[in-house]
Amino acid sequence: MLSMVRHIAGVCMSKEGRFWISRDYLKCSGCRRCEIVCSLRHEGKIWPEASRIRVFMLVPGVEVPHLCVQCHDYPCVKACPVGALSISPETGAVLVDKEKCNACGVCIEACPGKVPYIHPAEDYAVICDLCGGDPQCVKVCNEGGWNALKLLKDDKNYTHKVYAKTPEEITRMVAVQLYGELGEEVA
Repeated sequence: MLSMVRHIAGVCMSKEGRFWISRDYLKCSGCRRCEIVCSLRHEGKIWPEASRIRVFMLVPGVEVPHLCVQCHDYPCVKACPVGALSISPETGAVLVDKEKCNACGVCIEACPGKVPYIHPAEDYAVICDLCGGDPQCVKVCNEGGWNALKLLKDDKNYTHKVYAKTPEEITRMVAVQLYGELGEEVA
């Protein structure tokens, strides 16, 4: 279970090949700088509600960033009834065509982690696009010294889908790691 708590995320490309955004929940301070930089990049303003990475605090002291893990079989893309979701050939990230998306929510239900959500002001699904291969959330997390998000070389023989969990499931895992048996009671 500890390895699942320490590694969650998405996959992206660099000059050296495909990488995975690893997530160490136990190092997360809950500062939400990742939400801020993401919303600045994608929305042009500080608007955490529209960030592609969202930090949940369902139990005091347990902050869990939630982002797309880029499942190898992309259930959200397959489920989209209008073809609004595609896979970036450069990064492997899920891309949302805002013009095609009708905000039906089928992608949310298909996602094992329930990561996509409907944009707070417009009618389209919001999913991490890995910033075109240069994830700003990883940069800001490491600049702050938390190192909760890291780029790791992707192992093609490994599926990240096993890490696709809801914020509630992740919170339970982290609470048990932090508080032992008491974590089961609070989460």
